[in-house]
Amino acid sequence: MLNNLQNVNKNILVLNEIFSISCFFSNQHPILFMQISPKFLHANSTSHTWPFSAIAELIDNSYDPDVRARQIWIDWTRIRGLDCLSFMDNGEGLTRARLHKMLSFGFSEKKATKSHIPVGVYGNGFKSGSMRLGKDAIVFTKTRDTMSVGLLSQSYLEAIGAQRVLVPMITFRRDGHNHVADGGSLRAILTHSLFNSEKELFAELRAISAAGPTGTRIIIWNLRTTTNGETEFDFDTDKYDILIRANISDKSNMTPESEYSLRAYCSILYLKPRMQIIIRGQRVKSQLISKSLAHIAQDNYRPSFLVSLQNILFFGVHTHITLLLSQHFLTQGSEQTRTHHFWIQHQKQRALWDYDVP
Repeated sequence: MLNNLQNVNKNILVLNEIFSISCFFSNQHPILFMQISPKFLHANSTSHTWPFSAIAELIDNSYDPDVRARQIWIDWTRIRGLDCLSFMDNGEGLTRARLHKMLSFGFSEKKATKSHIPVGVYGNGFKSGSMRLGKDAIVFTKTRDTMSVGLLSQSYLEAIGAQRVLVPMITFRRDGHNHVADGGSLRAILTHSLFNSEKELFAELRAISAAGPTGTRIIIWNLRTTTNGETEFDFDTDKYDILIRANISDKSNMTPESEYSLRAYCSILYLKPRMQIIIRGQRVKSQLISKSLAHIAQDNYRPSFLVSLQNILFFGVHTHITLLLSQHFLTQGSEQTRTHHFWIQHQKQRALWDYDVP
């Protein structure tokens, strides 16, 4: 069985060693390693009930200090007739080993710097975020020495009837000494992704060079759809934004724009913006929410199980006064409603509650 596993590993990287079907042999009895079903990719993604929180996971990976991207580009494109979301940064890129860990579960080597605390710490953000947005994702990444491509695809796993998660991955070295065992992964990527030739793969890797000498590009397709078959995102209404269809139809003067507009959401995503976000070719103007709220209060949060960790929470009230006019304004007058938006912001996240005061 171990020999068979070694043969499989020569062609396709298993998600990680603890999910393989090999056994650890003690002196008396074999102890099985845990396996993971491909269905877990979807189950894990359901932790995101809102698509913008899934997008935030991908932005965080570029924002965190181990990548140190200066810009991230978020865009919509069509490849082979399919709507796709693309994310590209000019960070440090991923080595083969780091890409493998990003495509695996529970691995995180992010460390805080003096003034920059990483958002992601559990090694799950890319998997939950990308699989919430679509069924399939491909990662192109460049460092100063290597270029790698990795595929995380539910469609691929369904097509081959996989019983565990496999992640085809290939690496090209600048010195020409490529991994000879990548042949099986290359065939899987060319067969089950949107890119059917090495030339197309290299074109995507070259696209990163437009942002910088190193960086990462992610393309997600088979995007989640609504009950009527449309993608949950509206790419047509605003050519410089990405909107949530369901929230657009429900919007009113009392609905925060950040609930349905990715541009508005990204403008308030971070307490201390360090990275420029460009959506569909236009830069996002960051807003410092903590400075725009009325009645600001500040408190320190220190988890009891992490004595050395202390985070600052900002509390505030954002008040909108909306004048609702009745159909017979001249005879029946008007009704005035105050809507209070309560914001709590912690590093990148903020929660919003609305209530009406008569």
